[in-house]
Amino acid sequence: MLWIKALHIIFVTSWFAGLFYLPRLFVNHAMETNEAAIARLVMMEHKLYKFMLPLAILALVFGLWLWLGYGMTGGWLHAKLVLVIGLIAYHAYCGKLLRDFTAGKNTHSHIWYRWFNEIPVLVLFAVVVLVVVKPF
Repeated sequence: MLWIKALHIIFVTSWFAGLFYLPRLFVNHAMETNEAAIARLVMMEHKLYKFMLPLAILALVFGLWLWLGYGMTGGWLHAKLVLVIGLIAYHAYCGKLLRDFTAGKNTHSHIWYRWFNEIPVLVLFAVVVLVVVKPF
């Protein structure tokens, strides 16, 4: 079971790296006016999003495996699951924003993306506290 836990942590960490970086690319994209630079950013965003999806799936698979293997219960786990569902929604919304950028239909400023970029940081903080401290 320790191998499963290690793989879960590796894939969660990798997924979060993408969740931290993709909105940062959106910040740059929202500020950019040069067409060549915009095309490069779109390519980078698409490649990163396609790379993140299998990482997310593997993180969720190994997390589910741990849950079923250990039979964990408690309020902390329910709170963590709510945050994970929110993170999945955040990931999907990043895909929608990516499609908007690709179609030239972005409606948000670089400042909005700077704030949007902080959401995964807050979720990571909360999840780590829930898992390690198990406050309830």
